[in-house]
Amino acid sequence: MDSERLQKPFKNRDELKEKLSIDHFDLNAILRGAQLTIVGALRALRNPQLFTSEHYKQAALAVLAGVVIRLAIEIPIFGVRVFLWLMSFVVDLGASTFDDRVVEGLDLIQNHVLQVPFFLMSILSRVTPTLDNMFMMSLAFVDETYYEKHKGEERSTLRDEYYPNLRRYPKRDGTTHKTSTAENMSIFLLKFGKKAGLSLAVYALSYVPILGRFVLPAASFYTFHKAAGLGPGLIVFGTGIFLPRRYLVIFLQSYFSSRSLMRELLEPYFARIKFTKEQKKNWFYDREGLLFGFGIGFYIFLRIPLLGVLVYGIAEASTAYLITKITDPPPPVGQEDDFAASQQKFSEHFQ
Repeated sequence: MDSERLQKPFKNRDELKEKLSIDHFDLNAILRGAQLTIVGALRALRNPQLFTSEHYKQAALAVLAGVVIRLAIEIPIFGVRVFLWLMSFVVDLGASTFDDRVVEGLDLIQNHVLQVPFFLMSILSRVTPTLDNMFMMSLAFVDETYYEKHKGEERSTLRDEYYPNLRRYPKRDGTTHKTSTAENMSIFLLKFGKKAGLSLAVYALSYVPILGRFVLPAASFYTFHKAAGLGPGLIVFGTGIFLPRRYLVIFLQSYFSSRSLMRELLEPYFARIKFTKEQKKNWFYDREGLLFGFGIGFYIFLRIPLLGVLVYGIAEASTAYLITKITDPPPPVGQEDDFAASQQKFSEHFQ
């Protein structure tokens, strides 16, 4: 009885230590992800199939889509500017910075709170199969360059190919596991609408006197600790109290948007390899730091006006290289029963 009582605190301490651990989200993991961003992008751009006439056409359409997205973002702000300009004939706005604050606030809400550019690009990726095709084409190229690099070595000592087996898997939505595009689109819109509404509510509550300064740090702790663990969540909460609201919003939305970006980029993989909700959650959790390092670089470039959609395509092609560094090659169709379960934990042998 006494020995059990003595052992219990140690068990609790181990559990607490595990919860506070940031091993999966440490600096090394983030830097490794950033390194894979650069290597993956360079590898993708070396693919001669990326520069066919068909892809030049897609690139031109991507730039055009970038123009449309930019206009969709700027027109409401321009409309508010015109309205404020007309109001200046009736009310003296010259003595205050009210008009500038309104425009800056709208820009912050559109670009960081609601993430309108990212939303429009996500819609585009779901409407056209171009990005899925680019992922699979790039995966075939990664396999090809791998065997070229190891030419002359014993085949039995090399890894299996990714592309031949993966292309034989039936394709469905990686989250809902449904094949209907319309149904998947409606689920995506509903999910994004809920997130946007919650983001707006939290942002509005941050203006409440006295308690408002704790709203964003508390909300960030809640969501961050669910995604990355208790340790990183406490660090974000502690630093968030002292950061100005604008910078805290930009930091948090950059993190969550890069996380959402990674889920979108990995969709061609999860559309073929079926994971349960819990398995998928564990898969992302154990690779959180690495995926953040990979995603944040592309997220920054996605914000470049006009070229964002083009960068999205390069990011998708680079994700094919990433997959070969963080998962095992998929087994032949019909032998995949235990595959998802075996991929839960990130292991150095993937490297």
